[in-house]
Amino acid sequence: MTAAVTGFLGGSYPERDEKPQSKLERAVTAAQYFSGQLSSKRSSLRRIVDAVNACTGEIEALDDVELLVRAEELRPQLRQAGVTDIALVAQVFAMMRVASVRTSKLRHFDVQLVGAWAMLNGMLAEMDTGEGKSLTATLVAAAGGLAGQAVHVITVNDYLAERDAELMTPVYEKLGLSVGFVKQGMDPASRTAAYRCDITYCSNKEIAFDYLRDRLALGGKPRPIATKLSRLENEGDDKGLLLRGLQFAIVDEADSVLVDEARTPLILSSEAKQGSEITVHHEALELARQLTERDYRITDDGIVITDAGNETLEELTEGMKGVWTGPRRREQLVRQALSALHQFERDKHYLVRDDKVVIIDEYTGRLMPDRSWERGLHQLIEIKEECEVTGQRDTLARISYQRFFRRYVHLCGMTGTASEVASELWNVYGLRVARIPTNKPVRRTYYPSRYFGRAEDKWQAVIESIEKHRALGRPVLIGTRSVQASEHLAALLDDAGLPYSLLNARQDKDEAEIISLAGEPGRITVATNMAGRGTDIQLAVGVGDKGGLHVIATEMHDSGRIDRQLFGRCGRQGDLGSCEAILAVEDDLVTRQLGRPAKHLSTYGALPQSVGRTMFLLAQSKAEHTNSRMRRDLLDMDDYLGNMLAFSGRGE
Repeated sequence: MTAAVTGFLGGSYPERDEKPQSKLERAVTAAQYFSGQLSSKRSSLRRIVDAVNACTGEIEALDDVELLVRAEELRPQLRQAGVTDIALVAQVFAMMRVASVRTSKLRHFDVQLVGAWAMLNGMLAEMDTGEGKSLTATLVAAAGGLAGQAVHVITVNDYLAERDAELMTPVYEKLGLSVGFVKQGMDPASRTAAYRCDITYCSNKEIAFDYLRDRLALGGKPRPIATKLSRLENEGDDKGLLLRGLQFAIVDEADSVLVDEARTPLILSSEAKQGSEITVHHEALELARQLTERDYRITDDGIVITDAGNETLEELTEGMKGVWTGPRRREQLVRQALSALHQFERDKHYLVRDDKVVIIDEYTGRLMPDRSWERGLHQLIEIKEECEVTGQRDTLARISYQRFFRRYVHLCGMTGTASEVASELWNVYGLRVARIPTNKPVRRTYYPSRYFGRAEDKWQAVIESIEKHRALGRPVLIGTRSVQASEHLAALLDDAGLPYSLLNARQDKDEAEIISLAGEPGRITVATNMAGRGTDIQLAVGVGDKGGLHVIATEMHDSGRIDRQLFGRCGRQGDLGSCEAILAVEDDLVTRQLGRPAKHLSTYGALPQSVGRTMFLLAQSKAEHTNSRMRRDLLDMDDYLGNMLAFSGRGE
């Protein structure tokens, strides 16, 4: 399979030799997408269903020992023919269906076969929430594992990686496949053992950083030379390397991993020696606090210090020494301090836990305790919050998610929301989106969105909606964007005497338990974005007859995909359910993107549908455009840095 891949680097550490695209090549790639040349046809994908059904009877007649023998017989055939030979893959799928029924009583639906076949053909399968993406992935992973590929099933956090690995291991073992998982805190020996398994479950963050560690172990040399040297120096055993290369990736929640998180570069670093930096950071914050609105502007691209602001800084730093004598360096330091003061908010962008600043992932609502901001920003926020100041970090290696995932020889994925970014997924990763039909008809009711000028009117409407649906015996899930907003709503529910469960970054350890109870009659669950990923809400007996789960969005996100992910929590697998958005122009998205018009309308109560819808569509469109540009800029910078380092003999 792999030998035919253009730019494929084989040997002991196989990966794709991805090369940056020129502007002309990008234009051609985009034209291919928009011309419709790359549309995936369901009819051709559904061929796999008939092929699997044709051999199911024979497979079902095998006992466990015979099933294992059949799987072993398929290994050399798959190694030679690859994972797109429909006759061989149909047998693998049929065996996994039988193995799943025997171990967990779960039988893969026909649509899951279609989704798996799409992924084996290098596509991204768009499958609605609750359609069983984790079980679908077992079909793909088994085919890749039996074909001799090092399969990485990549998801958004350690909890989901460990959970899915433990749940699915008995199924894989029926076919003689070994399974491992990687999580934060594991020692190198345990990581290496996990990556030596046929199938390894891990988070995107863990595997990307392990890849960077391997790059360092290879001495930072260009990859073809480094892999040859590694084999010579270690007599072929690749001692010191964690991975077996980047052979076969199945990315769960692919839009989150490949798009949302692609705005942030991955940087492997070590703590630098503390010097005079802390004093400089204290001085920068003190100077920033003395500036007024005439001295700087906050824009989509960051903070801009005006000419008047530079004059003020020159006056304030008169007599100061060191870095403060240089105008350019002085402006950079104070601009970063202004960003720490005005653009990064506690309980929205970060938490303070155990006297430490911990970053909150904007898209999942989860904590990222091992991440820190660059160029002194983290230290500035620590000083702002009067926490212990950590040392700045020296960069050892860096890569963007775009460049990392493009290096997989076989890349595929699955998610509930990909259509909105289908062109970007093709342009950056060469991934086509295949829309997979639901197993049962969707019975989700969308209530008209309601818009208000003032946030206080919005929250009152939210409380009234909760009371109405709870009185019917229906569970209610309310989505918020930040810890701050979730706790504000929690206080309002306390005042109203309504019992609830709260799930945000402060309660991240209780996530699975809270979500497992969210489908009980009359249950109120307030949650940040983390409720939208990875764990299904199961309806209690009788709840479906009362209308099912009701979901309320209290803010729109920068991307409409995330809103759709939240609404997808209800009405899963043919259940009844409903959803609505209750919004205010004072919400962060509109005020940040539209400025003055938002400020004018924020004095009103209820707004006409047409006005509210227009405001939010404009704000969301502007935010999505800005974020897309940031991802493109990051990729361009990463390509540039990679080329410069390779030219010097120290990089990729």
